[in-house]
Amino acid sequence: MRTFAKSTKLDNVCYDIRGPVMDEADRMIANGEKILKLNIGNPAPFNFNAPDNILKAMTDNLRNAQGYSASKGVAEAREAILKYHLGKGLKVAGIEDIYTGNGVSELIVMVMQGLLDNGDEVLLPAPDYPLWTAAVSLSGGTAVHYACDEQSDWYPDIADMEKKITDKTKAIVVINPNNPTGSVYPREILEQIVKLARKHELIIFSDEIYDRLLMDGVEHTSIASIDPDLFCVTFNGISKSHMSAGFRAGWMVLSGDKSNVGGYIEGLNMLSSMRLCSNVQAQYLIPEALKGTGAPDKELLPGGRIYEQRECIYTLLNDIDGISAVKPKAAFYIFPKIDAKRFNITSDEQFVLDFLREKKVLLVSGTGFNVSTPDHFRIVYLPEIDQLKYSMGELKDFLRTYKQAP
Repeated sequence: MRTFAKSTKLDNVCYDIRGPVMDEADRMIANGEKILKLNIGNPAPFNFNAPDNILKAMTDNLRNAQGYSASKGVAEAREAILKYHLGKGLKVAGIEDIYTGNGVSELIVMVMQGLLDNGDEVLLPAPDYPLWTAAVSLSGGTAVHYACDEQSDWYPDIADMEKKITDKTKAIVVINPNNPTGSVYPREILEQIVKLARKHELIIFSDEIYDRLLMDGVEHTSIASIDPDLFCVTFNGISKSHMSAGFRAGWMVLSGDKSNVGGYIEGLNMLSSMRLCSNVQAQYLIPEALKGTGAPDKELLPGGRIYEQRECIYTLLNDIDGISAVKPKAAFYIFPKIDAKRFNITSDEQFVLDFLREKKVLLVSGTGFNVSTPDHFRIVYLPEIDQLKYSMGELKDFLRTYKQAP
């Protein structure tokens, strides 16, 4: 039986999540140029506001939030999280298996710091949310990326995943719903991943921050519910679903059989205590946020902003010669493919940089999400439809004459 010991070792791994494109955008902004940002999933700049009940919960609890909470979080918040995930079919013993965080990002780093020693490997999707790869690298591990198939709605390639498992592999990361593709994985795909984790005695880390941002009637299955005895760590929060990214309210849930991961959990408890606690004021938003998780958000239904902006950007992209895109089913990202041969693209970062300089529209290159070929980019479709039409008109005009310099 594989065992998981605690480890908090960090190597001096340099990982620049900004890069030359963001540096150039900052320079242009500092010079007074106006940039249309389609690069970051931050709802606030595009007039998506946190619901009034969330704001009220924050102000009503100001006095309660003056001191530190327990390192894992206030009991009220963790009880609400427990109820939510029990409702999704997870086998969670109690609130001691729930940790609040300053957003999910903090917790991603924490779980990798607690798990990895030099040379340990973690399987991650390609494309992925790049913080996962960074957290693995910074924790001394090696990120190994498994393919997701664009021709099959960006679902994980199970054969590729299994081929990349070695005796150094510690865990599989699943991002579902997925950032950057907007894909939502069907149960049968998740069942195959669970089977692999069982066979090779691997932990599953499941990033489900977008599980309440679903469209087209699709349903989300939490992978931890498929085999309730398999040890899983599930991540979620209210930054996206409740348009409150700045409040930094996230959490992780340990579920399944913990008998073989005692040392790892001890390490997580130590790391949790070392940062004292997460933002206490934001923790008090969680019970209020999780009260209304039954009915779909009207913004995700036909006529709603996110739905209509998704329809708009999908149509506009596929109308540009040399661009194709799979329609996302969740979140607010789309991950188009560009005909690299047609435009002589050998560096997608250079393509994004050239477009930024000429048209003042900021995208993110696909290799920033750890895809191996320079032929994708991500768009955040939070801006209103007139801005999306403008930006895609600029992209269409740009590509009429664009050939990347050798």
